[in-house]
Amino acid sequence: MKFSAFTASTPEWTPVQAAATLANQGFDGIEWRVTDQDDAPSPGFWAGNRATWPLTRLEASVDDIARITREAGLEFSAIGGYAACSEHADVERLLAVTAQLGAGRLRITMPATGSGNYRDVFAAARTDLEWVAERAAHHHVTALVELHHRTIVASASAAMRLIDGLDPAHVGVIHDIGNLTIEGYEDPLSAFQMLGPYLAHVHVKNGAWERVGQAGDGAIEWGDRWVPLRDGRADLAAYFRALVEHGYDGWVTLEDFSTMLPLEQRTRENLVYVRELHDRATRG
Repeated sequence: MKFSAFTASTPEWTPVQAAATLANQGFDGIEWRVTDQDDAPSPGFWAGNRATWPLTRLEASVDDIARITREAGLEFSAIGGYAACSEHADVERLLAVTAQLGAGRLRITMPATGSGNYRDVFAAARTDLEWVAERAAHHHVTALVELHHRTIVASASAAMRLIDGLDPAHVGVIHDIGNLTIEGYEDPLSAFQMLGPYLAHVHVKNGAWERVGQAGDGAIEWGDRWVPLRDGRADLAAYFRALVEHGYDGWVTLEDFSTMLPLEQRTRENLVYVRELHDRATRG
């Protein structure tokens, strides 16, 4: 396996700082966040993130992205785009940039649940993905569909319904165990086996449920939050055992959105931890 970090989770660092720090800590690669974002008074994961490349005028940043990544000695694990599968013009641009960078894989986003009748939204997304698969093949890259809570592909089962029959060389799935702590959890090994050749990428973070209030009738109200890798509901030791048993040997991207530890300590300790889990799983 190779390990990278998604720069959505490194908001305090500039691209140069992110690449240099991750390389010095021993990461193999980097997954750049690409999106137009809101400004913020201080850097945050989703707004004001300093390690994010804007989608607007992205083509003008290609040389800088390539240079910064190369000079740090890192590989591209993927490009973390936010273009929806229905936004064909933006998907086309991102596919072309991914190909130009030699990054190989591009995440595109799926519709949220509640955005219309599920069956209708699902059918439209399938039509969009057929177009995406054709364009990804043209650019010789793979479009990635992430298992994500509160979308039409919260589980591996739902993802298989959506992508089955498309060319797995050009449409694959990101299995994200952290997202699955919120919605869509299935036994990891069974999910990997179900996905088969469509298992193209892995994201690792962890989450937990917490009591957030009490309804008027006395029922407990629950919410979800991101927590350090060791503290969440997902059994990451079992997760890596399942990855190894399945024979997965691709990219594992860390994206820790907890804030209990300072960023540099968080990325460094997370890499040590997941490498230990992988080594233990490999030794059996």
